[in-house]
Amino acid sequence: MRGRVSRGIEGLIVIVLMAVGASLLIGGPTLSGRAPNASATVRPAGPIPDFGHIYLLILENKGLDQILTTTKAPYLASLIGRYGLATNYDAVWQKSQPNYLALFSGSTHDITDDQAHDLAGPDLADQIDASGRSWSVFAENVPGGCFAGLTSSGGPDGQGTYARKHEPAISFTDISRNPGRCARIMDFTHFDPTAADFEMIVPNLCDDMHDCSIADGDAFLARFVPRILSSPAWQSGGVLFITFDEGLGSGTHPDRVATLVISSRVPAGFRSTVYHTHYSLLRTVEAAWDLGCLDRSCRANDLSEFFP
Repeated sequence: MRGRVSRGIEGLIVIVLMAVGASLLIGGPTLSGRAPNASATVRPAGPIPDFGHIYLLILENKGLDQILTTTKAPYLASLIGRYGLATNYDAVWQKSQPNYLALFSGSTHDITDDQAHDLAGPDLADQIDASGRSWSVFAENVPGGCFAGLTSSGGPDGQGTYARKHEPAISFTDISRNPGRCARIMDFTHFDPTAADFEMIVPNLCDDMHDCSIADGDAFLARFVPRILSSPAWQSGGVLFITFDEGLGSGTHPDRVATLVISSRVPAGFRSTVYHTHYSLLRTVEAAWDLGCLDRSCRANDLSEFFP
C-alpha cells in the first residue's frame, strides 16, 4: 500500500510540475519580471514600409492616462490627433534603464537598476551596421568622447542633465570601446534629420519630463519635433516614434505608456488596441529594414496595423 501511495504522490508531483511549467510558458512572468497582458496574443505580422529614415524619441515617466487627460500638452495632443497612438502598449520594467535596453537590444539583460553596466551585444546598432545603413544617437548634454559616466550637466547644447541610464548605446562594449562607433553618440548641437538612417533622440532630464513637468516636456517637443517633420528625410517616407520609457513607475502591471507613430502613411487619429511593448517597437524597426530580430523582439507584435 505504501509503495502504491508513494508512486501516486510522485505522479501527482510530476503532473503539478508540468502544469506549473506550462503556466510559466503561457501566462507566467516574463523575463522582464512582469506577467503578460491577458490580451498579449501574438498576431501574424503585416507589411511594414521600408522607411527611408526612422527616428525614435524617448520621454520619461508618464502613463498613458496622464498624457490623454492632461491639458498641459497641447502639442503632444495635436500629434495624437494628426497621427497614430498605441493605447495598449506596456513598459517592460519599473526602472528606466531596462526599458531602454529592451528598445535597443530586445532584452533587459536581467538588469533591474539604473547603474552603469557594460554589456556584450548584439544590439540594434549592430543590425543596422550589418545592413549597410547608418545610425546615430543624439543625447542632450552628453559630453561626447565616449563619456561613460552616470550623469553630466550643461554643455554646448545648453542647460540640463544627461543621464547614462537613458542612453542605451554606451552600455554595449562594442560601441563604448570603439572610438569610431561611440563618436556617433552626440549632443543636440549636432542634430540633423539627415545625419543617419536611424536616429535615437534622448532629451535631458528636464525636456524628457523626468525632472520637469508635462508642460515643460511638451514645450520641448513643440520646439524640436518640427525640425524632423519639416525635413525632406521625414517627408519622403520617414517615420517618427515617440514613446515613454515607463508610466507611473509603481511596479504594477500593466504599465501603459503613450506611443505615437508619426508618418504620412498613418491614418489621422488612428488608435491601436493591439498589445505592444518596447520589444514591439524594436521589432517594427527590424521588420522595416529586414534586419532579423533580437531576443524577445522575435516574439513581439509589430506595429504594422498603423500602415494599412
